[in-house]
Amino acid sequence: MKILLLDKNHPLITEQLLAKNFILEEDFTSSYDEVSDKIENYEGIIIRSRIPLDKSFLEKAKNLKFIARVGAGMENIDIPVAEKLGIRLINSPEGNRDSVAEHVVGMLLLIMNRLFIASQEVKNGIWKREENRGDELLGKTVGLIGYGNMGKATAQRLSGFGCKVVFHDILPDLADEFATQVSIDELKQCSDIVSLHIPLTPETHYIIDEKFIAEMKNDFYFINTARGKNVKTKSLVDALKSGKIKGACLDVLEYEKSSFENLEIENEDLQYLLASEKTIVTPHIAGWTHQSKEKLAQFIVDKIVASYC
Repeated sequence: MKILLLDKNHPLITEQLLAKNFILEEDFTSSYDEVSDKIENYEGIIIRSRIPLDKSFLEKAKNLKFIARVGAGMENIDIPVAEKLGIRLINSPEGNRDSVAEHVVGMLLLIMNRLFIASQEVKNGIWKREENRGDELLGKTVGLIGYGNMGKATAQRLSGFGCKVVFHDILPDLADEFATQVSIDELKQCSDIVSLHIPLTPETHYIIDEKFIAEMKNDFYFINTARGKNVKTKSLVDALKSGKIKGACLDVLEYEKSSFENLEIENEDLQYLLASEKTIVTPHIAGWTHQSKEKLAQFIVDKIVASYC
């Protein structure tokens, strides 16, 4: 089986697949059109996010048996077309669930206890105590939207802080010892903290908007380690300004390029998020640890080998 690798990943992918007699070709620089012109020569693709695999691309992939994405989200693939063409879709959300969960907790502790702000002040010769009084996680109700790999790992971590964790998911009967399943309306009624753990789909685009925020009973903290376009940024900024959202932890932004490599839009809302003391912003690195890089790759290799060896 001949496989095209379109993004740089952990070297174990190449090492282990070559050992299983797969034929591999690396191409980390060719454009969409250049790859599209030769894709019929391959039976498998391993990607991250560099090139969108849309309808036009997939229809040229006459011999493609599978697409493997080293990561969780699959929004850069036209899934209905791939399924219609009989192309198997493989991803590895198990690989970075732990790093995402730890990132959520880390950002929450930073924002709620003003750790970054207080540290910077002290380093600049400013000593404020009352102004930097923190807010404890103990006793808070955390509402998770989405309870797949990331949501479950996050609930497990937060349960150790004495939080009550609830979640909403489109699938039924997912409750476990770490979290209780509720309707989206119940989540809005009881949550002090809301964290997103969902893919980007037409149904989840702008799931957090002015209507959602207005329907929250409590002022709340907000965390997004899912996808930037799950959130309507203007609504988020307005809620931060009004105090409805007490603080926001953002690892992803609406204004990222589809490859996630940098930002492609700058505007007043973005400038507010970057300047505000109410926000923690990181560059799409929640799932980006040394350990997750290896685990993401290993899950992909294991799934390919299990299916095609």
